[in-house]
Amino acid sequence: MGVHYPYKAKVALRYHGNQYDSIRHAYATISAMEQQSSRSSSVLWYILIGIIVLLLGGGGYLGYRYYTLMNEHEALTSTLGTTEAELASKINTLRDANQLISELSDALEEAEEELKDEKDRNDAFQDRINDIAGTVSDLDKLSKTDEELLQKYSKVSFLNEHYVPSNLSDIPKEYVYNEDRNHELHSQVLPFLEDMIDDAKDDDIDLWVVSAYRSFEYQSQLKGTYTVTYGSGANAFSADQGFSEHQLGTTVDFTTSGIGGGLQGFGTTPAYEWLVKNAHKYGFTLSYPEGNAYYVYEPWHWRFVGEELAKDLNDDDAHFYDWDQRTIDQYLLHIFD
Repeated sequence: MGVHYPYKAKVALRYHGNQYDSIRHAYATISAMEQQSSRSSSVLWYILIGIIVLLLGGGGYLGYRYYTLMNEHEALTSTLGTTEAELASKINTLRDANQLISELSDALEEAEEELKDEKDRNDAFQDRINDIAGTVSDLDKLSKTDEELLQKYSKVSFLNEHYVPSNLSDIPKEYVYNEDRNHELHSQVLPFLEDMIDDAKDDDIDLWVVSAYRSFEYQSQLKGTYTVTYGSGANAFSADQGFSEHQLGTTVDFTTSGIGGGLQGFGTTPAYEWLVKNAHKYGFTLSYPEGNAYYVYEPWHWRFVGEELAKDLNDDDAHFYDWDQRTIDQYLLHIFD
């Protein structure tokens, strides 16, 4: 078996072997020259020795340098391999981290969606609670509100002889035409009436009350008097007891300056024109306009139905008796709001 040399040793031997071949070739050349000229033998020997020294010295340095570069190459290759391995490891770590971040992001989105759904459910539940609470509150409020206040009475519904509004207050003397007479009105309607008359006065319009609440008995007496005077014709302008809106305590008859405290001619006065334009703002509506199916035209007769209903009737260019009772009943809850 031959001797096995390391790779680098083989390269060095091969390199020096080449140099040795060069030296042998140079020696053969010199020998031939020596045979041709013995006189230059000494010089040639010196030249040969110089070439040998030069080749051996330069070859040794080059071999050493080559050996050193090979070591550096191996070291760099090893370092590069280590760096590539570390980089690959870090890339894998980063990839794992990105995967984890993606999973966490998905989990967060899912949690946010669940939280939103839960919030929506809670909001819906709260709305139901509020609706129930509002319904209970409305029912309680409605139970304390006189259900008769928005009923149709003119020859339609009947108020019995025992009906009296739950709260009646005297109308201040400054708002009535004849201060010697006492007039009453539903206590919760009175502030609306006072505001309306005060605002009319600010517009240089005089409004005074000549009739307000009438009891069942008083209406009976009044109708009897009219019947004696006008016979059956009284039915055209006077309600029977139990059918009068005045018994509710929410209705007033107005007079104004220039007509002597009466009712006739009221429809041609600035006071009436002002009421037509403004009464709905205070919750009042004209009960018996021209052409109504119940009584003669009564421009002085105004009933409180609440601001909401009065404004909606005005916007619809309608009157109280034009609307269905079921529609009107929906306004009862907020009649005094």
